[in-house]
Amino acid sequence: MILVNTDYISGKDLETLGLVKGSTIQSKDFGKDILQGLKSLVGGELKAYNEMMNEARALATKRMVKEAEALGADGVVNIRYASSSVMQSAAEVIAYGTAVKFK
Repeated sequence: MILVNTDYISGKDLETLGLVKGSTIQSKDFGKDILQGLKSLVGGELKAYNEMMNEARALATKRMVKEAEALGADGVVNIRYASSSVMQSAAEVIAYGTAVKFK
């Protein structure tokens, strides 16, 4: 499965299959949330939240790919990510793109 953020794949003639997406909502446990809150008072990278968002993007991508595979896709083009806060210390991440098949 080829995944790109461009609207084409070099050297390939593409047939559009449709929109595919994957999403997840993630949060950190209470203890890490408190520690990260204290860290935000002094500044610096909030590593636990960074890890959480990396895990969320990976899971959203995996779910998007699964949806593309169900359509018989060879790739997904024009991939984008979006995130939003659902509640304090919980975020939704969505990955979406266009599933394509090689002609």
